[in-house]
Amino acid sequence: MARNSDKEKIEITQYILQHVPIEAEVTRIEYEGPMLSVYAKKPEVLVDQSSIVAEIVGVIRKRIVIRPDPSVRLQETEAEKITRELIAPEAEITDIHFDPSLGEIIIETKKPGVAIGRNGTVLQEIIKKTKWRPHVLRSPPLRSKMVTHMRHYLHSESKERERILRTIGERIFRPKTYEVGDVRMTVLGGAQEVGRSAFLIKTRESSVLLDCGINPGSQRPFESFPRFDSPEFQIDALDAVVISHAHLDHCGLVPFLYKYGYDGPVYCSAPTSNLMTLLQLDYLDVASKQGVTPYYDQKDVRECVLHTIPLRFGVVTDIAPDIRLTLHNSGHILGSAMSHLHIGEGLHNVVYTGDYKFSRTMLLEAAATEFPRVETVITESTYGGADDIMPSRVEAEEHLTRVINTTLDRKGKVLIPVPAVGRAQEIMLIIDGYMKRGLMKEAPVFIEGMISEATAIHTAYPEYLGREVRHSILHEEVNPFQSDYFTIVEHPSVRQSIIDGDPCIVLATSGMLEGGPVIEYFKNWADNEKNTIIFVSYQIEGTMGRRVQKGVNEVTMMDNEGKMAAVQVKLQVESIEGFSGHSDRRQLISYLTHLKPSPERIFVCHGEKSKIANLAGFIDKKAGISTIVPGIMETFRLL
Repeated sequence: MARNSDKEKIEITQYILQHVPIEAEVTRIEYEGPMLSVYAKKPEVLVDQSSIVAEIVGVIRKRIVIRPDPSVRLQETEAEKITRELIAPEAEITDIHFDPSLGEIIIETKKPGVAIGRNGTVLQEIIKKTKWRPHVLRSPPLRSKMVTHMRHYLHSESKERERILRTIGERIFRPKTYEVGDVRMTVLGGAQEVGRSAFLIKTRESSVLLDCGINPGSQRPFESFPRFDSPEFQIDALDAVVISHAHLDHCGLVPFLYKYGYDGPVYCSAPTSNLMTLLQLDYLDVASKQGVTPYYDQKDVRECVLHTIPLRFGVVTDIAPDIRLTLHNSGHILGSAMSHLHIGEGLHNVVYTGDYKFSRTMLLEAAATEFPRVETVITESTYGGADDIMPSRVEAEEHLTRVINTTLDRKGKVLIPVPAVGRAQEIMLIIDGYMKRGLMKEAPVFIEGMISEATAIHTAYPEYLGREVRHSILHEEVNPFQSDYFTIVEHPSVRQSIIDGDPCIVLATSGMLEGGPVIEYFKNWADNEKNTIIFVSYQIEGTMGRRVQKGVNEVTMMDNEGKMAAVQVKLQVESIEGFSGHSDRRQLISYLTHLKPSPERIFVCHGEKSKIANLAGFIDKKAGISTIVPGIMETFRLL
């Protein structure tokens, strides 16, 4: 079948109509985002005969979704009433909401199996009687405000969402102007530095941006932004933005693109979509409190939400006329993904690793190593230096336990600055486990900042977590994030009583002492040598966290009256690298040499200059793989 020609949609429509049962009453077929949506007045016919749809997909090689035609859908209130009548009470429904842009009724229940029914019989009845397609989700143990707010917003903007999806679909499946070729990669950020990750992949036909981050250690736009002034970057020609994970150095500037006219999609995993929005809004909040004018506003974040298309790991998705995307687990934080770009029909394959961890942790499984094909790899190298050998996870856990026990023994207080996403949840699991086993002294553990909201998002996506914690939440109905040891600080008014109170442990954001509630604790506890600050995550050069980690005796901070004042740093400073969500040097080398199939070339990025050079030289020499250290604004021809 001819691909990407003007008559392709007509051919596809005719083929589908010839092969689906006439009783389904198909009304229209639309490109919507990367999907081909088949609208039918009796969608249950097509859902029931899914093998027919699978055969069609095999021929046309496009993802198909069956949608109930809006004209036959019941009113939402009536559809919800019927759905509740059809599902047995023992399923324990906790919430029902609708997505009109997809024609879906989303049912959250404590017992999904009961709600689905034997062989999906209950779902069949729901779609038959309501003409809404049911989507059953397990009720999360913790309710996320962000997940709820995003659902409500997408519901309220369903018409605009439909327009966006149709526009994106038409662009993806547009007629190709050129034959596939001239694959190029331009580095806009994240080369020989940590921060503002942004890599542009271009063909004759398409343009895809991999990550769009900021540099949190710099206040100057020229150094904190990706280099959008590159002649290779044209916002009007951009087909897609792919986000590897939710940390701001990888996603912090995406809303800026919408401020300046981008109207295309953002692809990422579902957890990343929620976490990314959470952290972007927090970035605006912190900027406001610091009196800094941010580079975009909440309206631009909302545009980003409307344009985001979540993808599951392992699902091949068309994102441009000549590029397909598949996301794979990277083991860094919840939902973090490696991006596999398949360009042309087997012409060239790029794997962009984003940040990754090549070992299992309490929270996540190790990064994926197997891809259908790979010629070019763009890898991070945060801990690529010759001396960047981390202790084992067990050694790191024991080190953390010793430091906490020693501090509590001398009646001191423990402050652990953590990124809200990933490291916070990992440390929570460790503290809960070690206290339960009697290996760590019991003390109140206060959780402040966005950690509790980020944790709720973790529990909304247990299928993305490591096998033990996933099993605990799904099958044992024990949520380790809701331990009796933890107290969530609901309001800043409680903070002073914790600061003045008995010895305790505080986990607070931000992880690099760049704003957030952690600042108040640090300011009040820094001048007491009995106290300890424990860094468990990477501190970017230029941040206050990095200065404290290096051993400064004094820092300048804003006091309670809004004036700048000197703060003496006398507390104990500990850094425990074994908890990093990044791979250390051994893991980086092991990962890059165990990739299947072996790549032809590796671009080493996302690290300090000396570490990148050291790692690249080693791989080139020992593994015999062509290894390149790119610079900012450089363009490389991949094919």
